[in-house]
Amino acid sequence: MDLKPFKLDIDELINEFAKGGSPTFAEMKRVWVSKKFSYIFEASPSKDQACFIQSLYAYCIGYMVSTNSLLSRLGGLYCLYCLYETQPFKPPFKIYISLGELKNLRNIVAEAKAKDVKVVPAVVKRMLDRNMFLFGFVDVNESSAVERLDELSEVQNASIQIACKKLFANSRIEHFTHMDMGLELEVDLLKQKSADYARAKDLAIKEASDIVDIESIKHIAENQTLIGDVVGKTADDWKAQKELFYQKIGILHQPVKDSVDVVGEEHDKSQQEGAEKHDKSQQEVAEEQDKSQQEVAEKQDDNEDFSKELEEVLLSAQNESDFEE
Repeated sequence: MDLKPFKLDIDELINEFAKGGSPTFAEMKRVWVSKKFSYIFEASPSKDQACFIQSLYAYCIGYMVSTNSLLSRLGGLYCLYCLYETQPFKPPFKIYISLGELKNLRNIVAEAKAKDVKVVPAVVKRMLDRNMFLFGFVDVNESSAVERLDELSEVQNASIQIACKKLFANSRIEHFTHMDMGLELEVDLLKQKSADYARAKDLAIKEASDIVDIESIKHIAENQTLIGDVVGKTADDWKAQKELFYQKIGILHQPVKDSVDVVGEEHDKSQQEGAEKHDKSQQEVAEEQDKSQQEVAEKQDDNEDFSKELEEVLLSAQNESDFEE
């Protein structure tokens, strides 16, 4: 049952009460009677009456625990009390309220006392004395239900996204649906080899016929289907079924790389890596040679310098001896 019209009526009732500016219960009674609000139960469903009345209770409690003005929260409290008192159900349905909502009710009473609204504690005391409440731990007011639905929707959306990613991921099934079996099994090469084998077999039997009786083995070379033809027909059947599959599911044919292309790419890649390693090794050898040549040149320069110094020392020593003589 759609409860939106009933909730709109409650909104209108509480808003008019709040506009009046008076926090008294008499003001709520005046607005209630002027709108003949007790007729709200005339449209109650014949089934699920408990769910209906508890939904109205929960909507009023939503006003009580909101952050709206005190008048709006008092309107929710007064409306809750009036709904219980005017309900036509026997026995009357109790008001389910959680412990958290009960705390908010206590805060409303404290705030009303601070503002000298004496009727509020009296109304709450009457509700408690008449055992109108059914206490519980689970918060079932309108806002918490919406939040819970949003959380469940987020979890569901996340699960769907994960499922889509796994379903449409690039997997082996995509390789097989786009695979060319003729290239995969190398049908052309197989046909050539099987034809060569058949010719060799015919030749061998023909040559043997000149020497021995071949009646017992002659059937081997007669009316035999070549293995290459069998595999080729299987590959053609696979291709036809694959095209039919494409037409049924409505996707475009996107051939994947066959094994020959993959092997060729890997071969080219390995050749390129080998050439790069060879160039690198040659470059390292050249650097080592340059380094060794540089060291040799430096040693030669040191030897030449030492020779010059030694020659100068010997010359100076000879000059001194000549001078002494």
